[in-house]
Amino acid sequence: MIIDLLLPPPVSAFESFTDPDGVVLFPEEEELIAKSVDKRRKEFTTGRHCARTALGALGFPPAPVLPGPKREPIWPEGVVGSITHCTGYRAAAVGRTADVWSIGLDAEPNQPTPEGVLDAIAVPGELARMPELRASGDKVAWDRLLFSAKETVYKAWFPLARKWLGFEDAEVTINPDDGTFTARILIEAPVVDGVALDGFTGRWLAREGFVVTAIAVPAR
Repeated sequence: MIIDLLLPPPVSAFESFTDPDGVVLFPEEEELIAKSVDKRRKEFTTGRHCARTALGALGFPPAPVLPGPKREPIWPEGVVGSITHCTGYRAAAVGRTADVWSIGLDAEPNQPTPEGVLDAIAVPGELARMPELRASGDKVAWDRLLFSAKETVYKAWFPLARKWLGFEDAEVTINPDDGTFTARILIEAPVVDGVALDGFTGRWLAREGFVVTAIAVPAR
């Protein structure tokens, strides 16, 4: 699996490149998408299938995975996790809070972002580094990778801070050589167990037509 290459062993993950037949939602989940279009139904259903498969590997029985007030997944007690989906790819990763404080996961097509998106999401330092990234190779859509990394930063941030983090509130530095990235938080950082989480370190991979980014914040 792609995401197995990005996450440490305490994290359980599952991915799917198709929408398998026969996946049944819990009634509470089905109610959430009763009026949704077919595309939304498929991505939601397979995303929950991935989440339950990953949870099952940790020993948790099947249960609804419902959204919170900011649409974040609500996990069983003692679990953190993340779900992502884009056309042709769905995945989920979960871990016990004894091992990881938070998980962020995002996948995007390995294609350039639409015109104007990069300027809308990037801070000056990120824009300044983009020519160097593009010069390092053309097999990665570096602007899309930056977008994915920033989405992953938000997903890792929110369960800890419980507040919004805008694209302009974090600066991401991508290392094109070793498949890692770092994020520096530009606003007041949350303090967890006495530690100010003012930055994150993550991993990225471009494969099978996708860019996938992941962060697992280790418990301390």
